[in-house]
Amino acid sequence: MTQPLRAATTEAYDTDSFIRQLVEDRLIIPTAVPGTFGRAAVFEDVLNRFNDLITRVSADEPTEFCTFPPVIDRSIIERVDYLDWFPHLCGSVHSFCGDAVEARVLSENVHANAPYGQLLEPSRVVLNPAACYPLYPTLTGTLPAGGKLVTMVNWVFRHEPSHEPTRMQSFRVREFVRLGRPEDVAAWRDGWAQRSLSLLQDLELPAALDTASDPFFGTAGTAMADSQKSQRLKFEILVPVISEERPTAVCSFNLHRDHFGHVFDIHLPDGSSAHSACLGFGLERITMALFKAHGSHPHEWSPKVRQLLWP
Repeated sequence: MTQPLRAATTEAYDTDSFIRQLVEDRLIIPTAVPGTFGRAAVFEDVLNRFNDLITRVSADEPTEFCTFPPVIDRSIIERVDYLDWFPHLCGSVHSFCGDAVEARVLSENVHANAPYGQLLEPSRVVLNPAACYPLYPTLTGTLPAGGKLVTMVNWVFRHEPSHEPTRMQSFRVREFVRLGRPEDVAAWRDGWAQRSLSLLQDLELPAALDTASDPFFGTAGTAMADSQKSQRLKFEILVPVISEERPTAVCSFNLHRDHFGHVFDIHLPDGSSAHSACLGFGLERITMALFKAHGSHPHEWSPKVRQLLWP
């Protein structure tokens, strides 16, 4: 029987050996760009099985499903101040909009290995940096009396090129967004933090819940992160994947208060701005955590884990 990738020694969390085994066992397919890789059949099967498990677990709540493309309107990240706090993570989409003469110059520069960025212009879209962002502009207006709960599976982009396998530039998030009265939204966020922790522990992952902060940019960002932690606006579930001392965040639970309600004019029936919270399961990270904990061959995983993922 294949031994789990996880072991009780520091060497068991060596990043290079973990990547090597993922590649050798044909779970991921390496590419030339750090932070990007292909997903092979077994990897995708486990990822989809976990996503299906989330659907079954959340079936007791009246949830709407939608999905959005991996690009969003540039004005959204401008309205939510994303470029103020996370300029280092943004992925802007630029396109050629010139004439025939400029097209020839572009081609010549490309073939001469010369700069050509000055010939490309920002388009109306950027790569989506947060799974929940595309939803809020669609909810402008008044919510139903009980609020709203929406779930999505969206691709997310963060400009964080890295050879560390859990730090991807492009990845999928199973997202839930709850909007409504402040007390309802906060209770939903806190309840799902505990439900999610129990679920991952049922999958025999060494998961733990902790307060967290977003990777705000610059000196002012440090103060923002400290404030976010002190107010307990963000929780994460952490699982050792490439380091026991620095476990990987595989789920996040974020309380936005009335920020998005105010920005996008989303109101409650009494006219006040709606509060919101979101829950995001990092699907690739959880899939890697499962392979790390249980080994590369799902047919050899414990009966309990297999029953949850392959009911």
